[in-house]
Amino acid sequence: MADEPKTISPLKNFVAGGFGGVCLVFVGHPLDTVKVRLQTQPPSLPGQPPMYSGTIDCFRKTLIREGITGLYRGMAAPIIGVTPMFAVCFFGFGLGKKLQQKSPEDVLSYPQLFAAGMLSGVFTTGIMTPGERIKCLLQIQASSGETKYTGTLDCAKKIYQEFGIRGIYKGTVLTLMRDVPASGMFFMTYECVSELSAPRILVAGGIAGIFNWAVAIPPDVLKSRFQTAPPGKYPNGFRDVLRELIRDEGITSLYKGFNAVMIRAFPANAACFLGFEVAMKFLNWVTPNL
Repeated sequence: MADEPKTISPLKNFVAGGFGGVCLVFVGHPLDTVKVRLQTQPPSLPGQPPMYSGTIDCFRKTLIREGITGLYRGMAAPIIGVTPMFAVCFFGFGLGKKLQQKSPEDVLSYPQLFAAGMLSGVFTTGIMTPGERIKCLLQIQASSGETKYTGTLDCAKKIYQEFGIRGIYKGTVLTLMRDVPASGMFFMTYECVSELSAPRILVAGGIAGIFNWAVAIPPDVLKSRFQTAPPGKYPNGFRDVLRELIRDEGITSLYKGFNAVMIRAFPANAACFLGFEVAMKFLNWVTPNL
């Protein structure tokens, strides 16, 4: 647990969290594109190689075929969603901590920090699901050779026209299953480090990201498959996705994109927490009593 208690301001967490989220997207989106394409590529036919043999192969082929912009495909959706999403995420964590304190001097235990982090995961699901749905569809369409959507707004518009609000929120349960335990691990790991200097912030944020994704990868694979599947393919939701993956590709299929996720996790989340801490210091300087 932290060495000394800190005054918790959920409102400051909200603002600083939004800035941290923007930093995370700019640093991490190229490898997020690689991760989604690896997770959603179809099984290879007998005697034929897969579309992508791994993280480096997917990165190289995307760069050659589509240029640097291909690696940033679909970034508008998370950028639009990530500022409120991370703002709500850090707000939820701050609120979760505050709710467990009887006085501002109380120092929270690791299980209490984990519980506060899980609350943040519940808060963010409503914002996260639509952005993830649109992002995944845009990320895979270039590799499939089909151009159904011209951009983020066009994708959202067409999904809504075809399937209504339920289409926009397809994958909500899986997003919740991914983000609640992963957010608990994310914040608890980061809070293990006290007296944060800039290098320590980067290391603590990077390690928090790795622990977050170690928990999140299996439900994230299921979510990516489910959100990009044709309508009606999985009538029983994630249970059908899980059954198909295990049957066709084995248990290791739940860790598709593992290398891309872990390579991305450290720098992206290091940037996120550094952005958060810098913004928080600025807010504490500008509005010390808020």
